[in-house]
Amino acid sequence: MNLSNEESAVSRFHCEMKPEQKGARARAPDERPGTYVDGVRWRQSRARGRSGSTGGHPLARHDARDEVVVPERPAMGPDFEDALPMPRRQTEALPELKQEPGPLPTSERATFGDLVATSAATRASFERMACAAASNATVLLEGETGTGKSRAAHAIHRSGARANAPFLVVDCGALPSNLLESELFGHEKGAFTGAIQRRVGAFEEADGGTIFLDEIGELPAELQPKLLRVLENREIRRLGSNTYQAVNVRVIAATHRDLREEVQAGRFRADLYFRLAVVGIPIPSLRERTEDIPLIVERILAGLGATPEQLAKLTTPDFLARLQRAAWPGNVRELRNHLERCLVFQSALPPTAPDAVNPLVPASRAVDPLLTYAESRRRALESFERDYVEALLKLHGGKVSQAAAAADMDRVYLYRLLRRHGLKS
Repeated sequence: MNLSNEESAVSRFHCEMKPEQKGARARAPDERPGTYVDGVRWRQSRARGRSGSTGGHPLARHDARDEVVVPERPAMGPDFEDALPMPRRQTEALPELKQEPGPLPTSERATFGDLVATSAATRASFERMACAAASNATVLLEGETGTGKSRAAHAIHRSGARANAPFLVVDCGALPSNLLESELFGHEKGAFTGAIQRRVGAFEEADGGTIFLDEIGELPAELQPKLLRVLENREIRRLGSNTYQAVNVRVIAATHRDLREEVQAGRFRADLYFRLAVVGIPIPSLRERTEDIPLIVERILAGLGATPEQLAKLTTPDFLARLQRAAWPGNVRELRNHLERCLVFQSALPPTAPDAVNPLVPASRAVDPLLTYAESRRRALESFERDYVEALLKLHGGKVSQAAAAADMDRVYLYRLLRRHGLKS
């Protein structure tokens, strides 16, 4: 495949072209000025030999060959480097990203960790997970909310060489930037107001194991270069410290956002994206793999402790067909909640969404306008965390492992929350 470039106004992710047995399949984002093949605007197409593709003006030409030939960069101004799909300086630093790997073979296995599937799309993801587990490469899990990204991360960790080492979870969207930095890298005593003692961060605590950065797309802009340094040099610096400390940590990140669009919009650093996406694994939504629903239902019901009678009632062909026809915008998490309601009411309830609180009507909540926004937010988050974990533990009779599984949360992270709020010694 030969790509020739004649224009400098090219976005970083203008289009994707992947080799297949019958040629090359190309996909373009749905944005202006658009992408054209032989004069026709397209979103997805199979390229022919010597097909011309443009972005509103002449841009590139594809020649079908057996090998990939990337032309030399033309001598243009300094602004041209930022317009390249991948700047040369990043390509040299990241040789593993020079060429997009071809599609991996579909795995024959129907399970990976706690995940089950029969669909080809999901089993292809299982194959990527198995390959990732056999290495220490950084992994980026991409999929909608509720698709099971955290379970996939845990399964990759348990299937690898670090299985007996720590597995720590940090939700990058749950904390403000100042608290998140301390959560990730730790701080020294006196580093800021309220830092009454030294605190070990998640990267240091996970040394030798795996750290799972959930919702990495929510990472504040000011922390992105600091995380990039950790990924490049494998070293961290606590807040208030002048020295760096080496860490041996495997990083798995997850997001429900399209990080390439975030890079395009300037909200996420391109170099950090390339460092995170060494092994990219898409997690299909439930509506894309409805054939997996019977297996998932059986696994969920078994985990919820359903009796044989309940299992028989909730796995009838008619009920499973109704579940397969539902939209499930919340994916597997929503399906699990629905099955739990079915067990509570001892009935095969129709898969309809429960009554939701109108998000446009704010709940009455006492706030102190004399506080700064950051301090008010911090107190609200701490209050929510304490109330949630306290109610969660009470619901499950004080059993931390059972509570963590029900909340789709790592047990070690739940222990940390309990200790942080003085709910467990």
